[in-house]
Amino acid sequence: MSDITKDQVKHVAHLARLAITEDEAAELTKELSAIIGFAEQLNELDTEGVEPTTHVLNMKNVMRKDEPKATITQEEALKNAPDKKDGHYRVPAIMD
Repeated sequence: MSDITKDQVKHVAHLARLAITEDEAAELTKELSAIIGFAEQLNELDTEGVEPTTHVLNMKNVMRKDEPKATITQEEALKNAPDKKDGHYRVPAIMD
């Protein structure tokens, strides 16, 4: 991959709605080119026979079993509500 250009940096900044100066664009061009260079070094590694991983740790399902259990009642849920009506929380209207 070729180095990133100042025009590409300005284009990405525009897409991200970032206002950058010419000096910042020049600096970011150098920094991003260095980052891309480091990433390209990975292409030099021999990954033949290496299985793809989705996580660095060998993890299996660590979630608890989804089992039904007792929950709080509607009255308990509304116990500390500052304003309630007909079993629901009441909040100020935000639209007319």
